[in-house]
Amino acid sequence: MNDIRVRFAPSPTGYLHVGGARTALFNWLFARHHGGSFILRIEDTDVERSTEESARQIIQSLTWLGIDWDEGPLKGGDYGPYFQSERLSLYREYSQKLLDEGKAYLCFCTQEELAREREEARKQGRPPRYSGRCRDLSLEERERCLEEGRRPVIRLMVPRQGTTVVSDLIRGEVSFENKVFDDFIIVKSDGMPTYNFACVVDDSTMKISHVIRAEEHLSNTPKQMMLYRALGFSLPKFAHVPMILAPDRSKLSKRHGATSVEEFREQGYLPEVIVNYLALLGWSPGDNREIMGIDEIITEFSLDRVSKTAAVYDTKKLTWLNAHYIRETAVDDLIKTALPFLEKEGILREPVPDSTYQKLRDAVEAVQDRVKTVAEIPHAVSYFFSDDFEYEEKGVNKHFKKEGVADLLRAARERLAEVEPFDLETTEKAYRALIAERGIKGGQLIHPTRVALTGRTFGPGLFDVMVILGKERTLERLDRAIKMIEKL
Repeated sequence: MNDIRVRFAPSPTGYLHVGGARTALFNWLFARHHGGSFILRIEDTDVERSTEESARQIIQSLTWLGIDWDEGPLKGGDYGPYFQSERLSLYREYSQKLLDEGKAYLCFCTQEELAREREEARKQGRPPRYSGRCRDLSLEERERCLEEGRRPVIRLMVPRQGTTVVSDLIRGEVSFENKVFDDFIIVKSDGMPTYNFACVVDDSTMKISHVIRAEEHLSNTPKQMMLYRALGFSLPKFAHVPMILAPDRSKLSKRHGATSVEEFREQGYLPEVIVNYLALLGWSPGDNREIMGIDEIITEFSLDRVSKTAAVYDTKKLTWLNAHYIRETAVDDLIKTALPFLEKEGILREPVPDSTYQKLRDAVEAVQDRVKTVAEIPHAVSYFFSDDFEYEEKGVNKHFKKEGVADLLRAARERLAEVEPFDLETTEKAYRALIAERGIKGGQLIHPTRVALTGRTFGPGLFDVMVILGKERTLERLDRAIKMIEKL
């Protein structure tokens, strides 16, 4: 099936939403599975809302996710241009063809006239559809309207009887009665094509074989099929993937958390996690696998395993998956991802000196199984790189205010001062010996020591912390804590 050609055609009016990202992913997976081509096309004919910045963000988000395209912006191809705003002459050519063949007509109705029609239809209990009053204007009437300076739209002559049946690869056959459609606009009065018209012209001239898109576009499909037939184009195969809903099964919105790829990136999610998660939103490999590499997904992907029912977006599951991927990531690769976050928080600057890198590596490795996002890493390792930290209030109240704590930490400091070499085995051995001599529980010494060294009550293994800090800084932090405790 190497003649497979699919496309993702976003409107550059904002960031790449999770729904759009999943649509792009499903198209890309389908193309890669069948050895076909994936085309990126930017639908920027909405002049008022489209921006170059938004187009750039969409391209960056797709690149970050690893969704590469075979034709499109930055790459070119045999069927460009790949921005609709650069294809206006093509839309004029095909709209004129429809006019010449009597399959479309100029409509001179004003907004006020259309509003009166809708109001009259409402009063009579009829659907507010266009009446088709300009459909049968004579040549003289059209010329008079043009002389009056009226700027017409172009409408398609829609069949008034019969049905249009969409053969959908996911949903089966879906029938629409033609009488529910009015003669819809294909070119606006400013000469810009409408979505349905431009989409059909582009998909046909770019030889798109399969149109895989969101369920919300199913209602557009019969109109587009009418256009395909009026233009004499062959129909592609259609597949409409299910909606993505919030956990409460409402429409997904900002109140449910991050909803754009850029937000996920800024919050420290890994691109391979987003791909893994989105692939399983509405598609299943046929079993209960939740963790799948991209090659595995490509091999398994097929449209017959795409669900007809809505998929539920669950940030808790996404975060769990992200934590798993972080644990499985090579430390040096994780550091590369974390460096922009560390620099943003003022902890380190790139390039990291060799003398500091090993310490950074040890610190990241120590917290790797404790963070859920890369954005959490700066906070998790901050005390390794700065002595200027506050003690958590709950740690002070719970561990520093107990009787005898200062004396216990002083004894621990004396033991650690004698330890050589200062490594995991020797530091733990010294602490275990002191615990046994004092006849206390391990936590009675370990917990206040952790607060003294990190300012926190939870973190990596205490002896890992000591070794990463080094002997001198460990002793200095114990001295600082002892002085504070004595003042409480």
